[in-house]
Amino acid sequence: MNGADTAWILVATALVLFMTLPGLALFYGGLVRARNVLSVFMQTYAIACLMSVLWFALGYSIAFGDGGALWGGLGKAFLAGVGDDSLSGTLPEYLFMAFQMTFAIITPALIVGAYVERIGFGFVLLFSGLWMLICYAPVVHWIWGGGMLADGGIFGDVGARDFAGGIVVHETAGLAALVIAVMLGARRNRTTPPHAPGFVFIGAAMLWVGWFGFNGGSQLAADGGAAKALLVTHLSAAVASLSWALWEKIKYGTPSLVGIVTGTIAGLASITPASGFVGPVAALVIGAVAGILCQEAVNVIRNKLHIDDTLDVFAVHGVGGIFGTIMIALFGAGSWIAQLGSLVIVGAFTLVVTIVLVKLVALVTPLRVDPETETTGLDLSVHGERAYDIVS
Repeated sequence: MNGADTAWILVATALVLFMTLPGLALFYGGLVRARNVLSVFMQTYAIACLMSVLWFALGYSIAFGDGGALWGGLGKAFLAGVGDDSLSGTLPEYLFMAFQMTFAIITPALIVGAYVERIGFGFVLLFSGLWMLICYAPVVHWIWGGGMLADGGIFGDVGARDFAGGIVVHETAGLAALVIAVMLGARRNRTTPPHAPGFVFIGAAMLWVGWFGFNGGSQLAADGGAAKALLVTHLSAAVASLSWALWEKIKYGTPSLVGIVTGTIAGLASITPASGFVGPVAALVIGAVAGILCQEAVNVIRNKLHIDDTLDVFAVHGVGGIFGTIMIALFGAGSWIAQLGSLVIVGAFTLVVTIVLVKLVALVTPLRVDPETETTGLDLSVHGERAYDIVS
């Protein structure tokens, strides 16, 4: 065990959990109507609790157990065989498991942004739990757990390069969000603006800080690689924020607060897969393009395809993660075949699993709330509370 590595990953684990609670919750909560803000908080919080238990019970073993090419098996279910002296590299295995748990928390929590304001709470929990175990955990094994897409797998000696989750986190969550948005249908009123842009700003700022643990921690060591990952993460976020705001100014005449912080998230998602493989100059290029690319993806999804991915999960996270994964090959840090092939395989798998799970879970618990509940707001109708005396 290395004490410095352990100390850093202890901090990184807390930072990644901080991304979901409270960062993502505030970011998403500020973007919805006032009558639904508590439902967003409730969904993200409950997902964090449920994923923690399921990752301990089964998810960690499926992802990082000693299975074959397709999954890790159940040999480490409930952390069987893992003790105080067990190591994963230079880290206590308990810590490695906890660090990866925070990734298993935020990935299904990202999907929340696609279906807020009209989803059944029971559906959120049952779908999220099954999706994490059946879709997310196997993909983790394929790429990070020595499975079929890793080095020595189906692409030969050089497998997929995904430092912190462009494929594993952002592609899977983005595509699942798109599928649910299509199957769920649009909100009854899509024109109401965000009720609290200040919440959005605070949540985005928390996500930016927490992302240092997300990407820097993925080095799994306190060394120069972690420092570089942290630096390129920051640079990409900064320049993507500026390019989003500039593009907004050119197209619409005014740069917005919600826009610039959404650009931050686009830059962070895009650099995530590449953060361990590219340098600062490449990070500037990736961020600059991401701010414009993801903004245009928002326009296509909303206005061309008329899909109500409520908080633009696919356009920002999905497109950003896919773009960053491709950039690894463009900058010579990975194989074109492995990068593109992995995106296709994981994408197809995610689409199929998500469609099947939505249909199956909808047989058990309603997918969508009734029209009256949607009009009244999920805060009061579903959770018996409301954030404000006057519901806007």
